[in-house]
Amino acid sequence: MKLAILGATGLTGKQLVNQALKQGHVITAVVRNPSKLTINHENLKVVEGNIFSEDSLKPHFTGHDAVMSCLGFPPSFFSGVTGYTRSMTATLNAMREVKVNRIIAMTSWYTDPNSGTRASFCIRFMLLPVIRNILSNMYEMEKLLEKTEDIDWTVVRPPGLQNTPVTDKEFLTHEGYYVPDENDYPLGHSVSRSDVARFMLSLLSDNTWTKKAVAITTKDRLVEA
Repeated sequence: MKLAILGATGLTGKQLVNQALKQGHVITAVVRNPSKLTINHENLKVVEGNIFSEDSLKPHFTGHDAVMSCLGFPPSFFSGVTGYTRSMTATLNAMREVKVNRIIAMTSWYTDPNSGTRASFCIRFMLLPVIRNILSNMYEMEKLLEKTEDIDWTVVRPPGLQNTPVTDKEFLTHEGYYVPDENDYPLGHSVSRSDVARFMLSLLSDNTWTKKAVAITTKDRLVEA
């Protein structure tokens, strides 16, 4: 497939690019600074683009089968975070203009402000308050997608991300803001970025989660939770 990837210079985005190339996909990586993506491959084109501009994105999306996004934005304690909604608005508009109908985007567990009440003490009272403005804008972006009827979207919600190699572990999934155990407590707290990329790519040939948001983790977290 021909894929346009946003956020390709990030840690998860690089994993997505590498795995997609190994699977034989043709990639256009739309980045702010092309020099930050040092991957060289005959099926990879790295282009400079403005993720907040529909006009900038349209030529890079033209002729592609899907858009995949691993965009991330830092917390802002003074002005708030708006990058997720702004970039998704531009992305959806550009997709409509050039007739691309599939997008897969990564957010996180606990985007809903009321979804972390069963998380561990450290996550609930130390981590979530620090990243709440990021999660809040992710949540707004998710709601924007939920209202989108003309494009096939999927939101992938992983927990904390680790820089570890890709595995063949089974995924555990849940249509919610985290993956629960039998008592509705979060099942683990982290997953490999490589496995997140693996899951996102699997969605290209699986319609199970089309127009849905899915929380994921890997099965080995049953032991570690």
